Order: sequence, then C-alpha cells, then structure tokens
Amino acid sequence: MLNRSVSLCLAFVVSTILVHSSTLGADPDGLLERVKAFQRKIIDDEITGSNLVVIGSTDGIEQFSVVNSGRPGDRDVDQTTVFPIWSMSKPITIVAMMTLREQGKFKWDDPVSKYLPCFSSLRVKDGDEIREATEVLTIEHLMAHRSGWGYYAGWEDGAPNNNSVTNPIPPGFDRPHPNQTRFNDLQTYCQMIAQEPLEFEPGTQFLYGVNQAILGRLVEVLSGMNFQDYLAQTLFEPLQMTDTSFVMDQAKRARFQPLWINSENLKGYTYLLNELTYRATSSAHFGGEGLVSTASDYSNFCQMLVAGGVFQGKRILTQASIDRMTKPISVDIMSEMGQPAGMDMGYSVFVMRDAQQEGNAAPAGIFGWSGYHNTHFWVDPINHTYVLWMSRAREFSFEIPRGLRKVVYGPAN
Repeated sequence: MLNRSVSLCLAFVVSTILVHSSTLGADPDGLLERVKAFQRKIIDDEITGSNLVVIGSTDGIEQFSVVNSGRPGDRDVDQTTVFPIWSMSKPITIVAMMTLREQGKFKWDDPVSKYLPCFSSLRVKDGDEIREATEVLTIEHLMAHRSGWGYYAGWEDGAPNNNSVTNPIPPGFDRPHPNQTRFNDLQTYCQMIAQEPLEFEPGTQFLYGVNQAILGRLVEVLSGMNFQDYLAQTLFEPLQMTDTSFVMDQAKRARFQPLWINSENLKGYTYLLNELTYRATSSAHFGGEGLVSTASDYSNFCQMLVAGGVFQGKRILTQASIDRMTKPISVDIMSEMGQPAGMDMGYSVFVMRDAQQEGNAAPAGIFGWSGYHNTHFWVDPINHTYVLWMSRAREFSFEIPRGLRKVVYGPAN
C-alpha cells in the first residue's frame, strides 16, 4: 500500500567516493559539494527519493555521490541498485543498430518493409481522412523518431478499447495492467503497430514514439538472434553490464528500487506501479523502455561513448558511428515538449546546440537522454566526461538534468 503521508523531515545519508580530479574544473571537491547540495534539494522538493550521481571520463568513474533520503519506504542506493531506465534503453538500442550497420547488414535508406514485410502497406492520417502513405518508411526514420508513430494509450473514454491495435506501452500508472502488454514477442507487436495510421508521411516530421520497439525486431531479423541475446553478446558482456536486462530474476528484484510517486493524490513509495513485469516468459523486449540497469552498468556504457567507442581496450563502436548517431536531424525537439530551445535530436539522443537557452554554460555537442522514472545522462565529448543521474521517481522532471548541468558547468554567461 502507498505511504500517502510522508514526513517532510528528511534524514540524509551521504556517501561520496572521489577517485581522482575531474576534468571539468580545478575544484573537484567544490564541484562534488555543489552536486551533493543539488541532490539534497531534489529530495527536499519531493521530486525524487534517494538518488546518485556519477561523473566519469574515458578512464572510468571519477566522482560518485549518493544522497539517501532516509524516508520510510525508501531504500538506500548504491552502484548495484537496480533501476528501470525506461527511455535510456533507447540509446542502447541505437548502438545495437549501429553495430549492425558497421557489419553491413543494412543501409539507412533501406525500406523497413525489406526486412519486415508487415510494414509494406502503411496508412497516414490526412485531416479527417485516412489514406495510403506515399512516402516509404526507412530505417533512418525509426532511428530519428520520424516514422509518424507516437505513443498510444489504447484507452477511450476511461475504458480499454479492445479494438485498438495498440495497448499502453508503457501502461498508464492509473490503469490496470496485469501484464506489461498483450504482446509476448516483437513480431506480433510490429504486425499490430503497422496497422496504426501514421500521424504524417514518414520522414517529414519529428514525433517521439514507439520506434525503438520496431528497431528491436529489426535487430532480431538482421542478426538472427533474440534481441536480448544480441544485446548481451554485442554490448552487455564486453561492457561488463552484468545487471542490464529486460528480465529480472529474484536476485535482481531484491535490489530493485521502489518508485517514489508524487502525482496528484498519490504520494509515497511503492512497488505496485512497476508497469512492466520483467518476466522471463515474454520476448516482448521493448528497446524503447524495457531495460533495467545499475549505475555501475550504465556508467560503462557512457564510458564507451565518451571514449569514442572503446571500453577497456576493446572497440565496441567506431567514432564514425558515434558521429552519425549524434548528427542533428530534428531541430529544437525540447521546444516541442514545452521546454527551452537549444537542443536538437540525432538518433534518439538529444544534441546540445545552445545551452544558454536552458540557462547553463554546457558546451555545444553534449548528447544524451533521460528515462520516464527520472534517470538522466549526457556525454561531453569536449571535456571527455559523462554525467549520470540515477533515481526512481514520478512525475518526470526536466528540472533534474537542467539543474545538474548548471551545477556542473555553471550558469549561462
């Protein structure tokens, strides 16, 4: 049961590890104290519960700060705490696709229907009408959220629409969801989403949506492997991401962080709103939102990106692939989400063009993304660093990454 009356008197437990001087400035201890103060403020403002920040470089973790809330129902966090990373699954899916592109498995302008025939006859909304699409859906459209599919509720007038081709992915927190979706594999999902009319002709606009679920099925077709198995073999094992998976066994569930929810009349810590089941019996591994991970694991992923695709001497990805995935394709994506301008979108990562728009002095070219339950990261190629925030809380807050960048880089000049 939700704890709906959480005391505002917080007891903080702070743990800090300083490995060596940060490349972000000459005052690493001062930076760490500022980061820690920001973490406390986020808890004081009841945006998240316990949270942690990692600042790392090509050499690994440089600074690691934990601030635990001490609230009833919360749990202390560390590098082994398991978090649902939601949309921070997307960059992992993108990197998997980049590895297949490096193997020559496809071309960016290949029609998706070449590999998944269920997408050969698409329909598009045209005012009050629905007509046949005239443009071809390509793989790059999926990579950059320009397919024309968004996210779908599957509900109408407060009740489930059983005739809808799409169910909630993820389901809404206020809706029953005995299973994570009605799909147990990605092919069935693709066959159903292919029937959903596009909001616009493929490639003509940006719309954040279900694209990475389709890419997960493409990975399976192109590699001949289950999506989870391909990620494990190509990314998770060489990156030592031992706890990153679409599935949780009992050992991982014992380290799974409870959700802090502060939404309308819901306030407290719970496991009752997990939304996804993480069961081994399903192969509906949604590459847009389905992974769980730890600070240790995701730090390794970030370290690989900031090191130009290399992790502990082993090349995972080429620098050319990273350059491609961070090349801006859609302009001012945050403006479309009601946030300050200055960020563009590459292959499912934001790319900073003008950080002054959001009030900080971050350099142009940093890239990253966030997750629904308030996980956030960015990679800074200029300073050869990355920053990772891990927590589990709703509602989602852009205040966290914006504020953290102001702490790390200082306010806009």
